[in-house]
Amino acid sequence: MEIQKIDLAQKDMPRKWYNIQADLPKPLDPPLAPDGKPVTPEQLGAIFPMSLIAQEVSTERWIDIPEPVLDVYARWRPAPLFRAIHLEKALGTPAKIYYKYEGASPAGSHKPNTSVAQAYYNAQAGIKRITTETGAGQWGSALALAGALFGIEVRVYMVRVSYDSKPYRKMLMNTWGAECIPSPSNMTEYGKKVLAADPNSPGSLGMAISEAVEEAATRKDTNYSLGSVLNHVLMHQTIIGLECKEQLKSINVYPDVVIGCVGGGSNFAGIAFPYVHDKITENKKVDIVAVEPRSCPTITKGVYEYDFGDTAGMAPIVKMYTLGHTFMPPAIHAGGLRYHGMAPLVSALVDQKFIEARSYHQTEVFEAGVMFARTEGIVPAPETCHAVRAAIHEAQKAKEEGKEKTILFNFSGHGFFDLSSYDKYLTGHLEDYEYPESAIKEALQHLPFKK
Repeated sequence: MEIQKIDLAQKDMPRKWYNIQADLPKPLDPPLAPDGKPVTPEQLGAIFPMSLIAQEVSTERWIDIPEPVLDVYARWRPAPLFRAIHLEKALGTPAKIYYKYEGASPAGSHKPNTSVAQAYYNAQAGIKRITTETGAGQWGSALALAGALFGIEVRVYMVRVSYDSKPYRKMLMNTWGAECIPSPSNMTEYGKKVLAADPNSPGSLGMAISEAVEEAATRKDTNYSLGSVLNHVLMHQTIIGLECKEQLKSINVYPDVVIGCVGGGSNFAGIAFPYVHDKITENKKVDIVAVEPRSCPTITKGVYEYDFGDTAGMAPIVKMYTLGHTFMPPAIHAGGLRYHGMAPLVSALVDQKFIEARSYHQTEVFEAGVMFARTEGIVPAPETCHAVRAAIHEAQKAKEEGKEKTILFNFSGHGFFDLSSYDKYLTGHLEDYEYPESAIKEALQHLPFKK
């Protein structure tokens, strides 16, 4: 009988996070303030605890995971790793497909891997209140959970198009004690400005970040927490890939291809960075693929330049692949991937050719999600469907070439709160949208240091 689930004993759960900054062939360009000078720890200290700022700039390869964080992780970690045997059979492929199931967390996604850590460090610093943003709601749910566990009040600014289409995410956040506000809102000066210009604005992650940062920066009792993009956030997620390596090692398997969807970069980095480490330090032959929507093609059509991380220009300016911080993404159903920029670490690794990027239309992405659900039984989140689509593509290519191949992808979250999106696909009301080159060119005219 084939092995379908690869277990890892709780005692074997990783005790350290992997910090890829220790192994970068070229260090990251520093984040800048609006005056063009590097951002200081003191400036970041207005919204982040110093412990996280230290992680943000650290070049130590391994960072200890605090015991209280491990205690929370142990409620669902090690997360299961499955072989998608029934999907393989449906495809008639010689490829072996494995997926890391991050939907096992209480919030249903990978996001608690960093929300728990960030809540812990804020609590240690005496912080009682945190603001944040969320796109599809996975991050807001995860921080609401972590806030409940560590006694921190949480306010979430949720992108309005997702707030309206995914009411159960709001209810989940409320259940854990968090407040959820549709963004843009009248709670901040920036939100009021956006609504004055467009009362029906669907919102964006960049806008929601601006609102959350504004509130944190103007209240001494409040810090800000980000669910993706930043170095320390991506590092917290590496427990995913570290577990995968141990699980696959137990059955003498090493992947030929590692895949993750990308919006800001956190779940992708989580599974990919431990394998990028192998490429950099051991010259391992493994293809690492980042998958994004064609309607928000940050890596595949963006530029690698300095840009603001938010729409209002309040966040630090970082070197990253960007579509321009004024970019207004369409109201696609993979709300967690509707971000104008890409994590600086992911961007640097794409630029240095360690990572390949590709994009897909949302109808082919949902087609892959439905196929996965009907063969493996689990409904993927719309974001996760992008990774599923790429895994199927790789398996089909293996079939065409008549070659065996081992494929690993990160199943970043389940889609049980996203069934309205599936309904639109199944009833033929889901349309493809490719963001026009002209709109991208216009947004790139507003880069802060445009030459």
